[in-house]
Order: sequence, then structure tokens, then C-alpha cells
Amino acid sequence: MPKPALFGANEMRASRPAARAASISIHPLSDVHPQAVLGAGTKIGPFCTVGPDVVLGSNNTLDSHVVLSGPCAIGSGNRFWPGCVIGGEPQDKGWHEAPTGTVIGDDNQFREGVTVHRGAEKEDGVTRIGSRCLLMSNAHVAHNCRVGDDCMLVNGVLLGGHVHMHDGAIVSGNSVVHHFATVGTLAFVSGGGKLVRDLPPYMLSAGTDNPTVKTVNLVGMQRAGIPDVEIRGVKLAHRLLYRSRKPIAEIRKELEAKFGGECPPAVERVLSFVENQSGGRNGRGRDGKKVPYEPVSIHPIRRAA
Repeated sequence: MPKPALFGANEMRASRPAARAASISIHPLSDVHPQAVLGAGTKIGPFCTVGPDVVLGSNNTLDSHVVLSGPCAIGSGNRFWPGCVIGGEPQDKGWHEAPTGTVIGDDNQFREGVTVHRGAEKEDGVTRIGSRCLLMSNAHVAHNCRVGDDCMLVNGVLLGGHVHMHDGAIVSGNSVVHHFATVGTLAFVSGGGKLVRDLPPYMLSAGTDNPTVKTVNLVGMQRAGIPDVEIRGVKLAHRLLYRSRKPIAEIRKELEAKFGGECPPAVERVLSFVENQSGGRNGRGRDGKKVPYEPVSIHPIRRAA
């Protein structure tokens, strides 16, 4: 039985060329498989290993001692500092050498010792990282995670399997995020904590053994250009959710009345997130919701001669 293909056609950042561009630089002490795709302007330093099912877009830089394993589709303008291992086999006993993989966007920075594992045989079988993210030294992204755009993982962060980080979220140094937990848009996890529940958008979580939502990530919202009226609405939602502790249906009615019948987008994002969270278990909206394994299909890749 043929193995299912992995990526959608629009996720492939480069086609397989007949010959590599002259602008590609490969150090003679690196091992790059002849079937790997390297976009124009790619620079590969010494002691790197690039596997046969790796597709690199343009202007990527591998400093030294970087390992890229496939199937793996990487966009353009990414930089990998020494010791990164991207696309390694998932640490999951349910994985049985299926053609699962990794998809990475553009302009990301993977600092020293970062590890990103490809998907296990669950959901769509893919670990995904968006664009313009900063993964600091020794951060780890486990199988089937989805990291959005403009996210930051500070030194030593550990994301368990199936963690979702929405756009602009930050997890501070030496923090761990429980598998199936979700970190909402522009949410902030303070350092040295273990996040075992979903963290709603725009909220700031602090504490070590039992972190709780402390306040609103005001600085993050202001830097992101969120309008003042929406920031005031999110602050009110925070007070009603975590201080007054009113039922979510009652909070929604109160906020809709305050804003003339319809909540601003940021407030609606918070309320919808909390409603979904309450539908899960253990404080995680996606925990316990079985997702069948459906590998993403692609058109066959034409190998270079």
C-alpha cells in the first residue's frame, strides 16, 4: 500500500530544480543529500546534515552542526544557529515510521540547540511553525504542535505534543506547556511556570506550580496596535471572568449590552476561547476531542535526475 503524501501543494516553498543555483553555498564538511531542494541564496555551514525529503526556500542560513530531516518544507529567510535539530522523529510510541512531517514558514530564527519534532500519526501528521517567530536557545517543539506567526519561545521552553500557540503569543524562559493546551493570541506565560490549562487571548499567566491568570497583557496589545476601545473591553472581560467569576453566558450578555449589542473583535475572541475551553476537560478545550489521523495529500514530487 503506498504511503500517504504529506503536504498540500501550496505548502511546498520550492520546486525541485534540475540543478542547484550558483548562489547556493554548501561547506565541504556538510552532508547534503542530492535530492534535497535548496532555494537560491541558501548558505550551509560546516558539519550540517540535510536529508533527502527536505525542501528549503530561498535565503535560508544553516550556521553549523544543524540537522534537517524530512519530510520537511521550510520557507524563506530562516536562520538556524548551531545545534538545531529540525524534523526529527517524534517522541511518541504511537508513531510507526509513517511519512509525517514538518512545515515552517518564513523569516524565523532558531537559536542554539532548538529541537522541532515532526508530527506523529495523529491529526494531520504535521508539526507547524508560522513566520517571524523567535525560538531561543534549547527550546523544544514536540510533535503535532502548531505555532502561529510572530510567536516567541524563550530559552528552555518545552511545548508538549499537540500544543497550539496563536499569533503573537510568548512563553517565557524555562516554562513548560502541557500537551493539548492552547496559548491564545498575544497571551503571555511568565518564566519558570508549567501551563496545564488553556490561556485565553491577551491574558498574562504567572506562577510556577499552579500558574493563574493575573492580568491582561496590556503592553502586548498596545504594541500590536489593538484599539483602545477593544483593550478596555478585554480588561472588563478579565475582571468579570477572573474576579467576579460570573457565568460565561451572563458575561457575554453584559458585554454585548455595554457595546451596543455586539462585542468588539478582541472581546469576542476572548469569550469564544473561554466557551470552547469550558467544553473540553482539565481546562483544555481540545483535550479529549478525538481527531482522526488524516494525512495531508500532495501532488507527487518530481525527483531531479
